[in-house]
Amino acid sequence: MLSEDRRGLLFIVSAPSGTGKTTLVERLAHLLPDLCLSRSYTSRRARSGEHDGVDYNFITRDRFEEMARENEFLEWADVFGNYYGTGAADTEAHLAAGRDVILVIDVQGARQVRSRGIETVGIFVLPPSAVILEQRLRGRSKDSEEQIARRLSVARQEVDEFEQYEYVVVNDQVDAAVDRLRAIVLAERARVKPMRSVAESVIDTFAKE
Repeated sequence: MLSEDRRGLLFIVSAPSGTGKTTLVERLAHLLPDLCLSRSYTSRRARSGEHDGVDYNFITRDRFEEMARENEFLEWADVFGNYYGTGAADTEAHLAAGRDVILVIDVQGARQVRSRGIETVGIFVLPPSAVILEQRLRGRSKDSEEQIARRLSVARQEVDEFEQYEYVVVNDQVDAAVDRLRAIVLAERARVKPMRSVAESVIDTFAKE
């Protein structure tokens, strides 16, 4: 039971490229009401099957840089030569409406959000091992050897950041990992701060007896 006047919670999910974080979060969003996946802005071109306003907000590189100068992003980063950013106004609109928001962003973006003093719940997703991550990277796309090597190099740096997050989930099996994420969201929703108005309304019924 969520309070109608509650402010939404802001979750951050980070993981090395190829870990499967987007798949996990998309499944999670389908399981829980009032949980939405933030739609990032990007300067890269849409891939086959992707749609503007659904998968990403696709904008030009010039427009992205203009928005960055105007401080319109909660966070943004250059990821393998393309810009990705989270719209500050979009996120605030969801939170103010009482919807929980998940940002799927890298460790650099997570640091930017935390530096703003915004209250967040951080979840770091790990692959079962470096070997399995490499297998996933090789099996998911037609990346060149150079690109795969670069992603693995970045992953080795990113995994050291796990201690900056409140939770760690190992994506060893998709359904099990989604269950762990769901448990985290439900636990955070049950904390006193988001549940205060609900608890107080129940307590008021005792005062009336």
